[in-house]
Amino acid sequence: MTNREFEQLVARLEAQALRRPWLYKMRVLALALLGYGYIAFMLVGLLLTSVISVVALKALGAKLALGLLVLMWMVLKALWVKLDAPQGRRVTQKEAPELFAMINDLRKGLKAPRFHRVLITDDFNACVVQTPRLGVFGWYRNYLVIGLPLMKTLSVEQFRAVLAHEFGHLAGGHGRVSNWIYRLRLSWHRLIDSLVGEGRFGTFLFRRFFNWYVPYFTAYSFPLARANEYEADAAAARLTSPQAIAEALTAVNVVGRYLGERYWSDIHRSASDLPRPAFAPYGSLADKVSGGLQDQPMADWVEHALQRETSSDDTHPALADRLRALQQGPLLSLPGPDARADRLLGPVLSAITEELDCRWEAAVLPAWEERYQTATRGRERLRELDAMLQQGTELNPQDGYEHACLTEEYGAGEDAALPLFKALYQQTPDQPVVCYALGLRLLQRDDDEGLALVEKATELDEDAQLSGYEVLRDYCWRRGREEAAHAWHDRLLERHELLQRARAERDQITLKDTFDPHGLDQEQLAALRAQLRAMPGLRRVYLLRKRVALFPERPLFVLGYSCTRWWGLYRRKKVDAIGQRLVDEIQLPGEVFVLSTDGDNYRFGRKFWWKRGARVRL
Repeated sequence: MTNREFEQLVARLEAQALRRPWLYKMRVLALALLGYGYIAFMLVGLLLTSVISVVALKALGAKLALGLLVLMWMVLKALWVKLDAPQGRRVTQKEAPELFAMINDLRKGLKAPRFHRVLITDDFNACVVQTPRLGVFGWYRNYLVIGLPLMKTLSVEQFRAVLAHEFGHLAGGHGRVSNWIYRLRLSWHRLIDSLVGEGRFGTFLFRRFFNWYVPYFTAYSFPLARANEYEADAAAARLTSPQAIAEALTAVNVVGRYLGERYWSDIHRSASDLPRPAFAPYGSLADKVSGGLQDQPMADWVEHALQRETSSDDTHPALADRLRALQQGPLLSLPGPDARADRLLGPVLSAITEELDCRWEAAVLPAWEERYQTATRGRERLRELDAMLQQGTELNPQDGYEHACLTEEYGAGEDAALPLFKALYQQTPDQPVVCYALGLRLLQRDDDEGLALVEKATELDEDAQLSGYEVLRDYCWRRGREEAAHAWHDRLLERHELLQRARAERDQITLKDTFDPHGLDQEQLAALRAQLRAMPGLRRVYLLRKRVALFPERPLFVLGYSCTRWWGLYRRKKVDAIGQRLVDEIQLPGEVFVLSTDGDNYRFGRKFWWKRGARVRL
């Protein structure tokens, strides 16, 4: 199902849901049960076929039935998908009694199930995660996952409203069916992706059906899932107050954007100037956010959050629509130090904060040190290029591009670098890298001249198409040009699918493939022989090119090798070790697929042996 087809179906279903909500829900329920019905049909069909074969075919049927029962067992095993539980720092009722008192109060008020674990993470989020113990058959373990940054930037009442919204998705009562379907959408995606993706034996019985079913069910239940978000907001308003949920929604949208665009980017940018992190990001997060939002009028942050429109990309409605449903206006009220929700963690707050800070530093330290070293080298190189310009030396296009990038990153900044990119474009207007670089920077400044430049880069260089189409789509969408955005999105999907097919064609070699001569000249072949002679243990080596349908101008070399004499003992570890060394060290003008012709792959050796010129003499 294409993106356009998905949106059209969702729009039609939303209209049906408004006209006949009861009938629409019944259809969604029937479609939800279809998934389980198909699984039951396949299992019962296998069982009945086994019984009938035994009755009708006697001894021969018993053998057939045994095979069918084995298949049935493999199918059940494949459906028994194990999903990893969410990770985080577990807190108990003994450690944080105030937090658990709030959780239990909300859970009882909404008739929600109990939680097996409450976890604190470093995300700016709170959510309920259900992991099935019986695969697609359910029996869930419930996890409440709470992000410490969220607790540090919301008041206690705002945080209570956020939890009430999340619990609303698990609530019982009149909304039980809607909530079940809401959760089922997530379950089908997680479970079926895992089921089909792992390629277990028996999944062929389900692959075609679920490739159709999951996207269709996702689209068909989309209006119900979005309505469930509004119902969860209403539940939160009943348990707390409309003002509290409005404040929470406004804060989540504004603070979330600030953290993504300013807070974390500023921290990571400081790696260019500091050899090691010199601060605790989670310990100081609340004060930094409060101060950072004051640097720009809060009304501007709120206005930007309200500009986002509800779309079919997400079941969560936009902030403006959610506030309208609550009959509330935007309310941004950041709590003071004594009113923040993190105090609900009690005495373990400092330990959890310190643990997250230490974990963050350990995770980022290698990349941090590398960035600092890169920045040091970049500043030195920028000084060299500036000195060349001061001496009157004209930079070549490559050095000019480097100078513009280094000026932007380590020098006078974006405003000073933009004229350098423009001058470079005047000098080399047909260089795709320059077109893309200048076009991207113009679009970031909402300058429409960048559209033609990025599009020109995608025409000049196929490798720029994925990122270029994405940039063009996002810019058009941000500027309200939805039709153009959809067109670029379709081209992005087409390109992505083409690359996926090409990758699949190159990721495997079969006996049915057609192989052509390698096409290397004598100099390249001599260099290859020198590399191969440096690897002890090789007995025979073959080199060919696989004939590919997609991007044939990009050669895919197949390097077949043998380490075992005809009378020798096959040793897998030795063969694998030599193969890995070939992968790491062999350099050819194209992709290389390394294939052992020993053991189970002996038929490839026979096929390669008959190809004239395939043998590389060592």
